[in-house]
Amino acid sequence: MARTATKQKRPAPTPEIAEQRCIDASFALALSQLEDGSASPSVITHFLKMGTEKTRLEREKLEKETALLKTREHAIRSAEQTEKIYSDAVQAMKLYTGHADDEDEDDDY
Repeated sequence: MARTATKQKRPAPTPEIAEQRCIDASFALALSQLEDGSASPSVITHFLKMGTEKTRLEREKLEKETALLKTREHAIRSAEQTEKIYSDAVQAMKLYTGHADDEDEDDDY
């Protein structure tokens, strides 16, 4: 017997992969409809909007905002690490010069 045109795929291992499969299938269907002229007005409008300069600029803006947020996160983490290093250095200098806090001296005995 001949195999049917629909493919039997294994269940997606994660929800993200299942979602991506749905998106891929939707785009394939929309492309097919656009090519054969059977696309609904909403499908046509959707893809026309995706191709505008405004949409391209919005996408670019989002990418830059994401990069900026990642840079800020990195700067915050670096500042926290630097603060800890300075704190440890000050504490070590206090121990070295004999000016350690009383609590620290009790821990040594």
